[in-house]
Amino acid sequence: MKNILYMIFTLLVAVGLQGCKEDPRLDHNDPNAAAPQQVTDFKAENTPGGANITYKLSSDVNLAYVKALYEIQPGVFKESKSSIYTDTLKLEGFGDTNEHEVKIISVGRNEKESAPAIVKVKPLAPPVELAYNNLSIEAGFGGVKVRIKNDLQANLAIVVDADTTGNGLLRPLQTFYTKSAASSFSVRGLSATPKKFSVYLRDRWGNKSQAIIKDLTPLFEQRVPKPFAGYALPTDQAALGTNVLANIWDGLVNLSIYASNNNTPIPQWFTIDLKVPVVLSRMKAHQRTPPYTYVGACVKSFELWGSNAPASDGSWASWTLIGKFDSFKPSGGVGVTAEDNAYGFTNGEDFEMPDTPPAYRYLRFKTTETWGGTGQVTIAEITFWGKL
Repeated sequence: MKNILYMIFTLLVAVGLQGCKEDPRLDHNDPNAAAPQQVTDFKAENTPGGANITYKLSSDVNLAYVKALYEIQPGVFKESKSSIYTDTLKLEGFGDTNEHEVKIISVGRNEKESAPAIVKVKPLAPPVELAYNNLSIEAGFGGVKVRIKNDLQANLAIVVDADTTGNGLLRPLQTFYTKSAASSFSVRGLSATPKKFSVYLRDRWGNKSQAIIKDLTPLFEQRVPKPFAGYALPTDQAALGTNVLANIWDGLVNLSIYASNNNTPIPQWFTIDLKVPVVLSRMKAHQRTPPYTYVGACVKSFELWGSNAPASDGSWASWTLIGKFDSFKPSGGVGVTAEDNAYGFTNGEDFEMPDTPPAYRYLRFKTTETWGGTGQVTIAEITFWGKL
C-alpha cells in the first residue's frame, strides 16, 4: 500500500513540475496584419562617404526591422538594415558629396512594408578622395614606388597602370590593397627607360579617384646572382636541423626555409657572403607559407649590416649599419587576410635601402623582433638587387 501511495505521489510531483515549466516562446506572425507604423523623427549625421540616420521607433508589435534604400552610383543601389533593438541606420559607399535621397521603410514580421519616408543626406568627402590627396608615385629601383596616407584606414585598392610598349596605351601593371594609415608599395621588373605611369584608388564599392599620370624612368638595378654562401661566425645563430641557411637562396619559396634553433634569444643574426661586392638597392624577403605568414617566428623587424672584412671573432666592430626595416602587413589588423598572404609570402616583401650604401660583399641579417615574439626566426627566401 505504501509503495502505491509513493508512486502516486511521485507521479503528481512530476506532473506539477512539468506544468511549471515555461512555455517555449512563439513569435506570432500574422500574415493578415497591416504593415507596421513608420518610424519617425529622423536625424542625419553625414560621414565620409556615408551617413548615420537615427530615428524614433514605433510601438507597433508587428515591427521587425527598418531598412534604407539608396543609390550610391547611377543605377547602383544599396540596402542597409537595422533591428528593432537599435535606432540607427548606417549608410556607406557614396563616392561624391552630392545630396542623395534615402528611402526609409519599416518592415513587419510578415514582411509587409510601410510607405517609404524620404530622408536627404549629403555625405562628406569619401575616403577614396581623401586618400587621393596624399597619394604619390615616383621612380624607384627597377620600377616605381607608390606612397599613400590613409588616415581613415579605409579598405582601398591602389591600381598602377603603365605604357610598357610605347604605344600610348596604359595597361594594368599591378594592384595593391591596404587599410593601413600609411604605406608604400613598389612595382618591380621594369627596364630603365622612360615610361608613362598612372596610379589611382578604388574602394570596395567601385568608387574611383582621379588618376595621377607621370612620365618616369625606373632606376637601373640587377639581381644579385645566386647561390650566395654562408659565412658562419662565432656569434651567429645556429640553424635547426635541416632548416639550414642555404635554404633562403635556393629559389624554393614554398618548399624549404631557414629556421634557427627553438627558444633562442632575440636579437639574433646570421651572415651571408654575396661572393662579390654589391651596392645594394633593395632586398625581397618571403615569409613562410600560410598559415605561418605574419605569425610565430616570421621576422617583424630587422637590421641589415655590411662589411668587406668581417672580424673573425664575430664582433660588430667591423660592420656598418645599412638600414633598419619593419615588415608591413597590408590589412593592419588582427588576423591574416588573403592580401596579407599574397604580400608577405607569394610576392614577398620589398625593402629599399634608405640611402645608397657603399659596395659590400658580406651582409649580416639581425632580427630584432618576430611577429609572434618567439625565440626563433624563420625565413623562406631572400633576394638582393643592386649594382655589381
